[in-house]
Parts: sequence; structure tokens; C-alpha cells
Amino acid sequence: MSSNPFEATAILDGIRRWVEIESPTERPDQVNKLADLVASGYRDLPADVERVAGRDGCGDHLAARSSWGQDAPGILVLSHIDTVHPMGFIQRLPFKVEGDSAFGPGIYDMKGGAYLAYHAFRQICTDAARAPLGITQLYVSDEEIGSPTSRALIEAEGRKAKYVLVTEPARDGGRIVTGRKGVARFDVVIKGVPAHAGARPEDGRSAIHELGNVIQALAAMNDLKRGITVNVGVVKGGTKPNVIAEEAIAEVDLRVPSIAAAEELVPRILGLTSRTDGVSVTVTGELNRPPYEKSNAGAALFEHARGLAAEIGFDLVDVFTGGGSDGNFTAPHTATLDGLGVDGKGAHTHYEQLYVSSIEPRARLLYRLYQTLR
Repeated sequence: MSSNPFEATAILDGIRRWVEIESPTERPDQVNKLADLVASGYRDLPADVERVAGRDGCGDHLAARSSWGQDAPGILVLSHIDTVHPMGFIQRLPFKVEGDSAFGPGIYDMKGGAYLAYHAFRQICTDAARAPLGITQLYVSDEEIGSPTSRALIEAEGRKAKYVLVTEPARDGGRIVTGRKGVARFDVVIKGVPAHAGARPEDGRSAIHELGNVIQALAAMNDLKRGITVNVGVVKGGTKPNVIAEEAIAEVDLRVPSIAAAEELVPRILGLTSRTDGVSVTVTGELNRPPYEKSNAGAALFEHARGLAAEIGFDLVDVFTGGGSDGNFTAPHTATLDGLGVDGKGAHTHYEQLYVSSIEPRARLLYRLYQTLR
């Protein structure tokens, strides 16, 4: 047995076991199989595991709470055990190690980071002295689809906590995340009047023609300087080439860097109207992840982590990113640090990988955060 409790190959073996149980969000049976394995890891530790039954087609959530420090605000560690890769993807992307890269579905986003948080907790339990704060590790089953069934739980636990650590993967060479854009989703439904495109075109009102107007109106809202992006990602409409289209729909994604930008853009999109007589435009949707802005408390938490990283021997740099995470739900009211997972590349792709060299320093950083936050 190695005397180094953070030895990468031993930790990687644990990550491998989590990766080899495929857990697409839409397969709650598989997510729950992984939840069984995760929960079993706490059996011999001073921790209580609460299992929250899944609903609406999602798997269960797990909350593992340290037996100490639960009477005061402590540390909440947010992880997700679902992945975007469909069942069977592991045949295409089997677990393997090549040089400094270990491959597998969800290994980088975020089974690697989720396992590091567990491993660091295991280590803290072997210390002679208890960590100053209680630690709660929340593993949710639906982050990859926007956390619809876990959001209330995340917000409730986040409000109780003094600090939130999110084990999403590190960015571009190990950078940590101290801000994320807010995410809103919208459905646009356009109703026109059908007619024969050859014989009676004048009787028709094309929903697809109006969809073109809507797409241009949405495209004009993009403002890269301000960090605002509007993407029409899905469009459908019409029935036949010789029929003027009665219906068209679009699915839209909005990213905003601040609450102020959200308050400006969300009503603008919801307020889109038709420019064509006899055609109706209906928009539904909302902000489903608030922006995660770098607060003073978040900045202080980052500086603390940066000091610990320097002691371990690496330079921690922070970054603002456009992707949302469960940290978006806690950052508005609790000091939150995100991107604490493994470094690597290729989230959601057929070459997803973590860098083996990032395992030990990142695990040590989580351990030192547990040990020193007070």
C-alpha cells in the first residue's frame, strides 16, 4: 500500500468503477445503480446518507452528511452523477489510460471530480482532529438536463451552508470557475393559416415566413461585447412543400452574464410579437439558472483556495465561463467556488478525458479546503 493517500493510480481505480456504471440522465435505473455504489462508499465512515427518491423520470439524489458539525452552517459539496452520453457509449469510449489521459463517458464531466470530493472526505475522516466545519456532499441525478428535480434541494442546502464547492471539471489548464452565465430556455410557437401554395396562396398566412422574422429578431439580440448570446437551436414547421405552413416552432437558448442583463433580455424574448396579419407568435420560457456573479464572499473563498494551491505546488487561476452548473443556484446567496474537479478536455464528446496528472493536486486541494475552511 502506498504511503501517499492521494496517489493518482489508486484514485483512478475508484473513478474507473464509477465511470463503468453508465448513467445517462434519462436512465434512472442506471443512475440509481451508480447511487448504490456511491452510497456504499460511506458505510464505514462517520457520515449519514440520505437518499431522496427520484421523480419525473430522473434518478435518486444522495446527501452524505458528516456526523460532526451539522448544527451550524458548513461546507456543501455539489456533484452530479448523471452523464450526457447515451447507454452503450462505453463500447465506443471504453475506460482506458494513454499517457496522461484517462478516457471514458463522463470521466471529466464530472465523475472524476465527484470521486475526488468523496476521496478527500474519506481522508478527512482518518485525521486525528475533526475538520472545523460539517461537510455535506450532495450527488444529484439530473444536472445535465438543468436540475429540474434537484434544484429545490440544492437551493435549500445552499442556503444552510457557509461555503459551496462544486466539483465540475476545471477549465483550460486547471482554471477554477468563479462566475458563470445565467441560462434561459424558451419555446416559440407560431400559428398561421394553411392554404394550397399553388392554387390559393393568397388565402394562406405562413407560420414559417413569420418564424424567419422571429429568428432575425432573436439574432439581433446577440451582444458578444456584453456577453449576451441568443441561439435558435431547434426549428420545425410545415407539412408539405405545396402547403403554406400553418405551424412552426423554435427552441431558444439565452445566456446572460448578470441579473441586470437577464431582467432586460427575458422580457424582450417573452414579448416577441408577430409582424404578419393573421399569424400569432406565443413565447413561453424562463431563466432556469440565475447568473453566478463573482461576489465578495466568492472572491475571498477563491483567494483562500489559491493560497492552498500554492502550498500544494500549483497556481490557481480563475475564469468566468458561459456554461451553467448547479453553482448558479447557490452563488447568489452563498460563497461558491466551481470547477474544482479534474482537469482534462472533451466534455460530452467521443474523446472525453481527464488528465491523470491533475488527480493528486486537485484531490489535495479539496482535502485542504475541508481541513481549513472555518
